[in-house]
Amino acid sequence: MRATRRFRTRKSGGFTLIELMVTIVIATILISIAVPTYQNSIRKSRRTEARTALLDFASREERFNSTNSTYSDLPVNMGYAGAFPITVGSGYYQVSVCVNTALPCTADAGTGTKFLLTATPVGAQVKDTICGSFTLDNTGAEAVTGTASATPSTCWN
Repeated sequence: MRATRRFRTRKSGGFTLIELMVTIVIATILISIAVPTYQNSIRKSRRTEARTALLDFASREERFNSTNSTYSDLPVNMGYAGAFPITVGSGYYQVSVCVNTALPCTADAGTGTKFLLTATPVGAQVKDTICGSFTLDNTGAEAVTGTASATPSTCWN
């Protein structure tokens, strides 16, 4: 008779190196997709601050114009302290105004019959290349300075 020896192998309760590496690769792929998508959503939500600030400034300019028959480039005339550019909202946009008698407003005359408001991104919002800066004039014309694929309606809605 032959005697056979049977060896019992103990099952390990941990992970193998291959299993761990596969998990890390999968997590890296998911993170590389999720983080840029999240950042784009955050940038898109911050655009609301720029639009709201421009519409607020425009209404204040119109109110000033209704009583003074001219627009003003002084923030104090619109109920704000300081000087332009004014940082609005959470600090991701700065609003400036150019007042003149003709548009496009290339030189600020201080008072005039037309205005051009501009919200320029600052800080982390500068990476928002889709919409870039927002502009609004006294006729209500809305514009953006972002990439060619962005239309004003894309960014203003």
